Amino acid sequence: MLALRLTRGTHPLVLTRRLLVAAASAGVGFLLLCTLGHALGHPEQSSASALRLLWCVLPLAATVQFAVAVARTDPSTRPRPGLSAIGLGPARLTLLAAASTAVTCVFGSAVALLLYLHLRGGLTGLPLDGAAAGLLAADRPVPLAAVLTLLALVPVAAATAAALALRPRTAPPVSSGEEDAAESMPSGLPWGVALVAIGLAVETYAGRGGGGDGLPLPGRFDGSPAAVLAGWVLTAIGLATAGPGLVHGCGRLLQAVRPGAVRLLAGRVLTAEARRIGRPLGVVCAVLSGMLAATTVYASHTGSDAFGPLTGLGATLVLACTGATLLTAALESRQSRAPVTGALLLVGAPPATLRAAALLRAGALLAVFLPLTWLVAELAALPLKG
Repeated sequence: MLALRLTRGTHPLVLTRRLLVAAASAGVGFLLLCTLGHALGHPEQSSASALRLLWCVLPLAATVQFAVAVARTDPSTRPRPGLSAIGLGPARLTLLAAASTAVTCVFGSAVALLLYLHLRGGLTGLPLDGAAAGLLAADRPVPLAAVLTLLALVPVAAATAAALALRPRTAPPVSSGEEDAAESMPSGLPWGVALVAIGLAVETYAGRGGGGDGLPLPGRFDGSPAAVLAGWVLTAIGLATAGPGLVHGCGRLLQAVRPGAVRLLAGRVLTAEARRIGRPLGVVCAVLSGMLAATTVYASHTGSDAFGPLTGLGATLVLACTGATLLTAALESRQSRAPVTGALLLVGAPPATLRAAALLRAGALLAVFLPLTWLVAELAALPLKG
């Protein structure tokens, strides 16, 4: 009940972010229900239905990541002085954040169910009533247990991930030597580079071999070897792992060779926020490179009609959720820097200097991650064009 009251009284920007999470949850729920419709209409193709359900894991993971990022920036679940006195300590606030995330995702799942029933013809008197009756197996009864299980996946996964991400942690005391280590480069860069290399090698081997079982996507995007998918997953994990190290490296380069005030400020922010924004930036890089590679390969083989409507919906969900997660992480970083920014303005720092530092940070990240995205996409698509 407290989660519902906090939802009603939130700031419009926070409410907008929650509505976006609900929309993403509705999209994933609709994809899952469409997979159920395919299984009902084609009982003899159980393996194909299972593979369609497996492809829904990608938009599901992107939605959960976005929901956790929104929960982290929610001001209503942030620890504040005096809340412990009324029973809202860190542990209770974590449960509140998980409950708010679950309520938001349940709302999206309910919208997905209404849309699914409407397109099947179960809700009459509205436009597009029964427009996808054949695709969603309207002539067969809907198993209630299966529907509820599929629709519960997003709320349960998002609430659990939010609770784990926001759980109270006891930080160990920091010594003077450990303070210098906290400016040090994140340790995931070598592992990320290794995973990217292994993933590209797996994709190359699978592409040249030309064998393997097909792993069809929902819609008309068929024939992807399972090994190619495994290689892309390894590449995506590698880019996400290497992201913080790359952002930290950008910050170190900006501070090199006698930096001025703008370069020093921009570099300091990047090194301090590398772990916060590096991982979502790496995920966006992986998603964009995968989509560029897939578009290049299937445009050269099968033309522009290779992507079906459900495939387009899934790809849109993944791209939108990862992009929104990156923007939310950037907003969280800005909120954490608010005291420092206020102090700089108080001592007379020109606002133009802060804006120039922000533009320099954005330019440095684009200069590194855009070529990296293009390079990974070209290397991933090269063995599959033949």
